[in-house]
Amino acid sequence: MSFLALEDKNIVLMGVANRRSVAWAAAQALQEAGANILYVFKDQELLQKNRSLIGEQANAITCNVESEEEMADFGTAVAAFMPKVDGLLHSIAFANFSEGVKPFHATTKKDFLQAVDISCFSLLQACNQLKTLFSANASIVTMSISSTRMASENYGYMGPVKAALDSSVAFLAKSLSSEVSPCIRVNAVGAGLLRTSSSAGIPGYLDAYLYAEKVIPRQSSLETAEVANVLVFLLSTCSSGINAQTLVVDAGMGVNYFDREILRIVSRDDQSCS
Repeated sequence: MSFLALEDKNIVLMGVANRRSVAWAAAQALQEAGANILYVFKDQELLQKNRSLIGEQANAITCNVESEEEMADFGTAVAAFMPKVDGLLHSIAFANFSEGVKPFHATTKKDFLQAVDISCFSLLQACNQLKTLFSANASIVTMSISSTRMASENYGYMGPVKAALDSSVAFLAKSLSSEVSPCIRVNAVGAGLLRTSSSAGIPGYLDAYLYAEKVIPRQSSLETAEVANVLVFLLSTCSSGINAQTLVVDAGMGVNYFDREILRIVSRDDQSCS
């Protein structure tokens, strides 16, 4: 048995959009560890788009988390493939930036509530649907961000949405341990800036990503696989002592915002404009 002891463990995985997804990187690590994966896609179109990626024989179902009817059938759909669930990886999020990034106070109610529904509330619904399937030591892991207190303009209202997700992690850990099993765990990975297809759709994200490369002490960006490896670790029993936490994975960026070289460049630029 390997260090992670994930052989033959049943993992429900939500969030593969394409080969650049964090969820796909995690799926590859889970496959190497010998886990059984049930992929969950939004719809048949997305499933078929990724069929060649996950493999023709891979188990997969569809569930649009915005649909009350489909979420009501989620537990039954999973049970058809897995009578017991040892882990749930929730790696889905959405924000409507089709009109560009607006000032936070100009956020529309429709956009904000949709983001909360898909990015946060879907985790609660999924856990509720799977509560009778979770094994005694089941681990639930979701994808958050490295800081919900850093008011980045280009990330817009997703900061507060992810803050709601972080808080939900603690409350879910409490409620599931009381109602399902005292040993069940819920955690999040707070990832730094990543180069994914979803991030590419955020206006101004590239500038922030390039800045992150300079601020990270090692002078190189955070890799998707690095985040995925932490997700998989949290799904394993090796992390049994970690519960109700958001583990920051940012390659040290959070301790180096005031790098003197960057400050020197900014100060120089300011002087040149005076």
